[in-house]
Amino acid sequence: MRLLKKALAVGLASAMVFSMAGCGAGTKATTAAPEATTAAETKKEEASAETTAEAVKDAVGGDVADKKVGISIYKFDDNFMTLYRTELQRYLTEDLGFKKENVVIQDGKGDQAEQTNQIQNFITQKYDVLILNLVQASSAPEITDMCKEAGIPVVYINREPDTQEEQRWSDDKINATYVGCDARQSGTYQGEEIFETSNKGDINGDGVVSYIMIQGDPENVDAQYRTEFSVKALTDSGMQVKELLKQRGDWDQAKAQQIAQDALTQYGDQIEVIFCNNDAMALGALQAIEAAGRTVNKDIYLVGVDALTEAVQNVIDGKQTGTVFNDHFSQARTAGDMAVKFIKGESVDNVNMVDYIKVTKDNAQEILDKLK
Repeated sequence: MRLLKKALAVGLASAMVFSMAGCGAGTKATTAAPEATTAAETKKEEASAETTAEAVKDAVGGDVADKKVGISIYKFDDNFMTLYRTELQRYLTEDLGFKKENVVIQDGKGDQAEQTNQIQNFITQKYDVLILNLVQASSAPEITDMCKEAGIPVVYINREPDTQEEQRWSDDKINATYVGCDARQSGTYQGEEIFETSNKGDINGDGVVSYIMIQGDPENVDAQYRTEFSVKALTDSGMQVKELLKQRGDWDQAKAQQIAQDALTQYGDQIEVIFCNNDAMALGALQAIEAAGRTVNKDIYLVGVDALTEAVQNVIDGKQTGTVFNDHFSQARTAGDMAVKFIKGESVDNVNMVDYIKVTKDNAQEILDKLK
């Protein structure tokens, strides 16, 4: 699967050559569908990853072992960020050579004041580089200035600061960068997954795709883009759409279940599609769908983002129409690579993007095997 190979290669190859072409938030979402990966290709990728890891150790010369990395995650009980931080910690210590005791990961607990205090402590303790998944992306200017004054570079992950802030890093030569995926691409893939169904999402044949949208945090750029571009992919393909409901679910499974339950009670069979900004909310929506006696892929469609293991299994089992792989492997590895580049005094692009991967029944087993 070319997209999967590309995504994995981005994070790994950059560690060898310490060079990556950055692309800003203005990058257009790509829409090419992934291709199947053979078992031989998978083994080849794994062998290549092992070889690259050894090359990384040679490249850094062991000089990062005593360097200190401070990491703050917006909250530990987020399903996707749990996968992300686990891979990030593994990559930093096992592949890049940082001592385990020098990689400190803290829980922001969904509280920006708490997280800012953690960052201030990292600065006071003279950490060499910070990797931050902000509670509020709008806090980036303040956090960046704190780190700049202390001479500590910062790698922002997952929650993207606005383009003006990212441009400031480049213009003012500030040692800050963002590593993530273009959320427009993930939204586009969700819309395509609906359009690629047998009836293009129009289950009742009235010429209109009627949907509800369960958002994450509307102030988060990922939520904004996934909401906009999932629907845009349908309208760009010539479909008429009708929004029955758009409601904030805060990325939370229980909240999404309640939202979907209430919507199904209010709108009943009018609902043909449930868009969820992430898979945790899609899992909650599925519970409501089943409780209402509806059947995914027969009388309602359901899509999410992140490719959580349970969600991918649901795609295989026909309980979820599709998801989008938010490639935490490549993102974590790229974040680690950028941290090393900062430590070594190398130049770093202000934005480094990794591709999403569309997950449908055709390739879900391949993705699930990778996740396991």
